[in-house]
Amino acid sequence: MRMPGRRREGMSKQSKICVIYNPAAARGSSGRRLKRIGKLLAADVEYMQSKEKGHVEELAVQAATSGFETVAAAGGDGTVHEVANGLLRADVPGVALGVLPLGSGNDYAASLCLPREEEGLAAVLTGPSARLVDVGLVESSHGCRRFFVNTLGFSLSAAVVWEIQHISGLKGMALYGLGALRAIWRHFKSPMTRMILDERYWETPTLFLTIALGKREGGGFLVAPDAELDDGWFDYLHGGRLTRLQALGYLPALAQGTLPTDNTAISRGRCRSFRIESDDPLLAHCDGELLAGPHDEVTQIDARLLPGRLAVRVPQ
Repeated sequence: MRMPGRRREGMSKQSKICVIYNPAAARGSSGRRLKRIGKLLAADVEYMQSKEKGHVEELAVQAATSGFETVAAAGGDGTVHEVANGLLRADVPGVALGVLPLGSGNDYAASLCLPREEEGLAAVLTGPSARLVDVGLVESSHGCRRFFVNTLGFSLSAAVVWEIQHISGLKGMALYGLGALRAIWRHFKSPMTRMILDERYWETPTLFLTIALGKREGGGFLVAPDAELDDGWFDYLHGGRLTRLQALGYLPALAQGTLPTDNTAISRGRCRSFRIESDDPLLAHCDGELLAGPHDEVTQIDARLLPGRLAVRVPQ
């Protein structure tokens, strides 16, 4: 796909902005919108296309070390996750993350309060305003180490991610809503878990758990409506022993951010560090990307907050 302003396949230090795009974002429908945004951007923009899973992150490392001031993720939350990991790995001062939300969920863009119209997105990307936001660092017992910028989810929350990989033809809330229904039907378990949140020890059954920096996950489910990206806290939402009927009934409230506060099986809170252990294998996702699957035999995952670690382009 040829993009406006593209000079060549390689990178040039003369450009200020590098846009890394995922042609598979939004189930392959993102290309046309990116072309329209490209026509609104300044001429000195380089475009780099990912070719396979994991390639986006390597392109972001390359871009950060090549002199770009802004490295933009054009795609969904998975693309944002990979670009952010590349920038955080490179750790080059003065490089900001840009977000062009062209995917199925675009939850991180919602927490950044990015505009929806293409002119507004182009203005944010080329503008001077950047915000220092918090980042999470997660490490698992099977040696995986990742940064996350939006949410870390367990059990049923991660089962939704597992299920949507096998759904075609849908995007946004429809995709994740169907994924949630399938997860409730096929993965409805509450394994006993042992958790440490800061210095608090908690042993409890866990049907679902989200550790959040942003407000949303799953294409619009408001898991942490009071969360702020730069407040120095994780917000968490935990569900213990619920019935299937209760879980199904709570889906509309979760989409609106109005979960009941009178059910003792649902807990909210804040922490800066976190550990979860289970005798059963943990199912986990990181920014909507599967971190631990049902066959990975992961039994312990740790996360800690890194305050103000990443600069992100935001509206003025």
